[in-house]
Amino acid sequence: MQFKVLKREQCYQGFFSIDSISLQHSLFAGGMSQVISREIIGKGGAAAILLYDPAVRKLVLVEQFRVGAMDDSTGAWLTELVAGYIEPGEEPEQVVRREAIEEAGCPIEETVFIGKYYVSPGSTSERMTLYCGKVDSSNIGGIHGLEEEGEDIRVKVVEVEQALGMLQTGEINSATPWIALLWLQANESMLRDQWL
Repeated sequence: MQFKVLKREQCYQGFFSIDSISLQHSLFAGGMSQVISREIIGKGGAAAILLYDPAVRKLVLVEQFRVGAMDDSTGAWLTELVAGYIEPGEEPEQVVRREAIEEAGCPIEETVFIGKYYVSPGSTSERMTLYCGKVDSSNIGGIHGLEEEGEDIRVKVVEVEQALGMLQTGEINSATPWIALLWLQANESMLRDQWL
């Protein structure tokens, strides 16, 4: 299987970039597709971490305004994981360690790699690197974030069962925390054996 980019031009450059692409790709039945035109949003890679306190089975989550959810009837403030974009020369684990301090005031003791995936490959090239991090959730809370980045982030410390319930009620409604929480549900026993 192969593809051929016939034309690619940048249409916009801001917080994200948008490229217009004309291409053809191999067809499963043989031959090549017709010329397809698409726009792709680019930002690079991102990293997120599920902050987990195995001693008390609690999670450190964050709540913040998300412009992509502003038309949702449930509201534009989403409960999510600590996350950030990977800057040039930075490793994903460095990102989550930095962001855990900036967004939650929560140092990470150890990390476990969960996986790496495309966020929404039909429209963006962004890939997420996902971790689980061992933390001490006592004395964690408050409002965090960098003012110069327009961040206003509320920290929520919740029990594992409560967070899983938030999936069922729709209170947690974005992909990255869904993936991380379902991973934790399947791997918590192993993780507690490893970290306690």
